[in-house]
Amino acid sequence: MSTRFTLYSRSYCHLCEDMLAALQAFMARQGQAYTVDVVDVDADPALVARYDELVPVLVAEPGGAELCHYFLDEGALRRHLGLEQAAV
Repeated sequence: MSTRFTLYSRSYCHLCEDMLAALQAFMARQGQAYTVDVVDVDADPALVARYDELVPVLVAEPGGAELCHYFLDEGALRRHLGLEQAAV
């Protein structure tokens, strides 16, 4: 089963490019199958209203849980994927 994400982004956004690259590297290290839909917030006024100053925003699908803004939060991603180890 493949994990799905949506990355709310915009053109010419270096943070957006960085988050996508970090997500790809993280998922490769974990050996996890995934898909990511990159959505340009500037193409939809409703998305601009919701995410304008927050992009990039990584969202887990289905359900739309926001995992992180601006930079990849590997801890949040690990928790979402069930990769966090219990504290001893």
